[in-house]
Formats: sequence, structure tokens, C-alpha cells
Amino acid sequence: MEKIETEFLELWAPPEYWNATQEERDAVVGGCGPGGFGDILVPDTMYGLSVKPACAIHDWMYAFGETDQDKIDADEVFQNNMLRIIDIKSKSRILRFARRFRSLWYFFSVKFFGGPAFWDGKNKPEELKVIEEVPITKRRQKLNNTKRKLVLRKLQERRRKERGENT
Repeated sequence: MEKIETEFLELWAPPEYWNATQEERDAVVGGCGPGGFGDILVPDTMYGLSVKPACAIHDWMYAFGETDQDKIDADEVFQNNMLRIIDIKSKSRILRFARRFRSLWYFFSVKFFGGPAFWDGKNKPEELKVIEEVPITKRRQKLNNTKRKLVLRKLQERRRKERGENT
């Protein structure tokens, strides 16, 4: 019997992503596209290869990022994770090249057009003025609840550390 060589696919994400429950992740992350018709234009796969884990990490970093540098970091992590998936899982050079090229399209899309998604819900109330009232979506409501839970958990952990308690 021939021995099959293997290697590990390793992706980078902030510790909070790895420590979150699946329910918490599901409330924050989606697929690669923006939802709805946008998912047809930006599918989770590149020529048959799923890059959804890279998209999920990117969504997480966008949801919890707070600065311009956080957005830049999220976009660069996104590209690096896509390339890791592509390089490990692509068996042919032609597919690898095509997928790498397409990953650049995904990367430049978020780099140049991802600002509204990144900054959504992060402005200070005094910086905004209501121009219209619209109903909240279920996904946005779940996201807001999940963010509150994670912030409370972080505060509790910080307080325990300050008091010298073990978690």
C-alpha cells in the first residue's frame, strides 16, 4: 500500500475567533459575498475550492475591528488565508494560478470597497444624524446581541486578571 503524504492547512485568526462558540461565530460571519444577490457575484468557492474559512475570519475581524489599521489587517489576513487555502488544496498549477488571480479580485474588492461594511455600526452616536427610520434585520439583531456578549465576556476576563483570579 502506498503511503499518502499529507500536510496541514493552517489559517490565522485573532484568538477571540478561535475562542468563540460556533453559535457566536454564526451570528457574526456569513459567506464570502455580502448576502442576497451579492453572493452570486462573490461565491464561497473559487473554481470548486471553498475559501469560506478565510471569509469567515475576515467577517469576524470586520465585525470587531475599531480602527483603520484593523481594517487593513483584516484585509491582509483575508488575502493570506485565501492564498494558504489555494496553495495547499490546489492540485494543478493552472487551477492554482486561476484561483490566486481570483483571490486578488476578492482582496482588492474588500480593500477598496469594504469600508462601509467595516465601519457599519461603529460611529459614535454624536457623529450621526437620523435621516430615515428602517426596520432592523434578524441577522443584524443577532450580530448586535453577540457583540454585547463578547464585550461583556472580555470585561469580565479583564476584571478577573486585575484581581489576580484564574479564569
